[in-house]
Amino acid sequence: MSVKLDLVTKLYGTQKALDQVSVKVNSGEIVGLLGPNGAGKSTIMKIITGYLQPDEGSVEVNGLAVKENSLAIRKQIGYLPENNPLYSDLYVSEYLEYVAGLYAIQGIRSKVKDMIHLTGLEREQHKKINELSKGYRQRIGIAQALIHDPAVLILDEPTSGLDPTQIVEIRQLIRNISVNKTVILSTHIMQEVEALCDRIIIINQGKIVASDSPANIKAFGNNETKLYIVEFLEPVKDKLLLKIPGVLEVKSAADNSFVIKGGTDDLRPYIFKFAVEQKLTILTLSRQESSLEKEFMRITGASNNN
Repeated sequence: MSVKLDLVTKLYGTQKALDQVSVKVNSGEIVGLLGPNGAGKSTIMKIITGYLQPDEGSVEVNGLAVKENSLAIRKQIGYLPENNPLYSDLYVSEYLEYVAGLYAIQGIRSKVKDMIHLTGLEREQHKKINELSKGYRQRIGIAQALIHDPAVLILDEPTSGLDPTQIVEIRQLIRNISVNKTVILSTHIMQEVEALCDRIIIINQGKIVASDSPANIKAFGNNETKLYIVEFLEPVKDKLLLKIPGVLEVKSAADNSFVIKGGTDDLRPYIFKFAVEQKLTILTLSRQESSLEKEFMRITGASNNN
């Protein structure tokens, strides 16, 4: 089931939360929404679910316009909001039975049992929600989003505030349930989108500024400039290293160690040739690969992340 936004604009007063955003998420795809705080990620999610209406543009889920088919589309969408509101005085199974009842699901107890098993809540199902850790409360949030077997799953910061072990567990859970679903998730954790997502959409100041696979976004940075760290056994002057073909900049890192900046060509053969000609011994030579975090900062601008 695909999700499509076409020239969507959303205003909060005079501020444009979204500015003519167009994006399509294909059936079976896992897409990560990245962006600084206030960039418009949650607004996109709320518009897809029908919780908010755009001021301009159109939104479709599986070819149906959200505005005209809001109720029908909501039956096909599972949504975990960032704050994960739960009835904390209910027991786990009691709460999930309540949610299943809202969807008029047949065989409620059987369905709740399946969700409890899928989300790993067996040991906690007889506890009240307020007795559980945040990790288990997130599992309950995912269970309520899945209980009606939606075709589209929307997760807003699903691992926010969790410890490293809980993050790994929730990440594996999302991977397991995404096999037959279209998943859109918002997160600030770069490792999460690298581990889970087929594609990343980066939004900044209400506009889509990048849309590609994690590997391609990282590779784009590598295509512009490359950094190398080299350590020699013997002392070397910076000015001498600048004579290596393709070297743009040299900075001293430590005794006989340097950070060399080059263009798109691989400089390692030239650095080795230089060492041989100058009768120098290279102790270490490595190329620094671009990271998703670096590319995110480059694309959005570090000043926007305050």
